[in-house]
Amino acid sequence: MFEKNVGTVDRTVRIVVGLALLVAFFAGVGGSWNWLFLIGIVPLVTGLTKTCPAYSLFGIRTCPKP
Repeated sequence: MFEKNVGTVDRTVRIVVGLALLVAFFAGVGGSWNWLFLIGIVPLVTGLTKTCPAYSLFGIRTCPKP
């Protein structure tokens, strides 16, 4: 569906940040604003799939061309 456009370092950062935000959500860190940590799903999914729709829109790629 989408072309892979997320490199290794970018991918690793996305996965780590996504997991950290989701851990904060499940730990209940944010009180009544806790639901905001669910945004961690976005970087986690884009890191796991190696594709970012926003990068596609702007023509950015952080991985080497195949």
